[in-house]
Amino acid sequence: MTTSESERTCPFRHDDALEPDPFMARMRVEAPIARVRMPYGEGECWLVTRYEDVRTVTQDRRFSRAAIIGKDFPRITPAPIVQSEAINVMDPPALSRLRRLVTKGFSNKQVEELRPKTQQVVDALLDTMELHGPPGDIAKDLAGKLPLTTICELLQVPAAERPQLRAWAMAMMSMKPADREKAAEAKAGLREYFAELTAERRRNPGDDLLSTLATAEVDGERLDDRELAVMGMLLLVTGHDTTTYEICNIVYTLLTHPVHLAQLRSRPELLPQAIEELLRYIPFRQGVGIPRVALEDVQFDGVTIKAGDVVHVSYLCANRDDDAYERPNELDFERQEPAPHMTFGHGSHHCLGAHLARMELQIAIGTLLSRFPELRLAVPAEEVEWNTVSIWRYPLTLPVAW
Repeated sequence: MTTSESERTCPFRHDDALEPDPFMARMRVEAPIARVRMPYGEGECWLVTRYEDVRTVTQDRRFSRAAIIGKDFPRITPAPIVQSEAINVMDPPALSRLRRLVTKGFSNKQVEELRPKTQQVVDALLDTMELHGPPGDIAKDLAGKLPLTTICELLQVPAAERPQLRAWAMAMMSMKPADREKAAEAKAGLREYFAELTAERRRNPGDDLLSTLATAEVDGERLDDRELAVMGMLLLVTGHDTTTYEICNIVYTLLTHPVHLAQLRSRPELLPQAIEELLRYIPFRQGVGIPRVALEDVQFDGVTIKAGDVVHVSYLCANRDDDAYERPNELDFERQEPAPHMTFGHGSHHCLGAHLARMELQIAIGTLLSRFPELRLAVPAEEVEWNTVSIWRYPLTLPVAW
């Protein structure tokens, strides 16, 4: 390994628009399984960055997410975001049970039934943007409203309560040391809110997603009260975060890649495939997410990961691995490689809401491009201001003209 000790204590953030983190990219080439130190948490951990190695760690039951519970594990946020009852820190068979229950209440079919309503919301938001602009602001006028509206409609969260939930969700994701207490308070606030809301849905179920999850049964089993509350919280946070920021990131990327934008305008049937390629190409978050713990010594590409060691994987690095993709650093809407991207994770922890995100992105981006055929940035690209606080990478404002 040629990287120095000081370089291995990288803060795991890179705020230069949507350029890949150079430290992470270097690790994939120089030390694809490396010992690193995160900004927060105890001790060092392993960082795994190659596509096939990430697949192995995320599929091999010798690596456990549940084993991080109770640990001050290495991470990129001051306060841990995860909760012990959450589905994203479970292992099979408990994970399998919960996924079956959630899948029953949140199926692809149910998401597709939301498509007409989502189209109506997008049309209304773009009506308002057109009425008040140009310039418009994709971050405020579209991205900041559509995903939150969609997931809150699914959960039937009252409109007056949505701004507070969004504020809590954003506060949880801060990487600033000074925000540790605020992040913990936000997490507690969200948990208390959903504990009360899900208890009410238990007593008086309706036709919303939370009620469906509360009453869903597989082999006579249901989600218990704590699982249901944390699931509601997780759905709110993950159901709007990724899509909110990816709408902005995708629009920015298209408007700064005129050849690709022209290709998509001339061949709108490429949109679903283009969205997948954009999701692969864009490094939409900082560093790494939830780690795993080795349950036994594992020989791994000539490296011994010892029992008890914490292991982080980088899905974003895997998405740019030249062993998995030809010309991985180029945007190609007609890419033929069979390797699916890992933006929504991989294996048993693949995002349950990926189908909802895809549907929203297809409608938002497709409608925006067809409705505004001369859409362009209203400021030079270098003047776009980027988030430098949370784990997410996105423009704080994205002024556009047409």
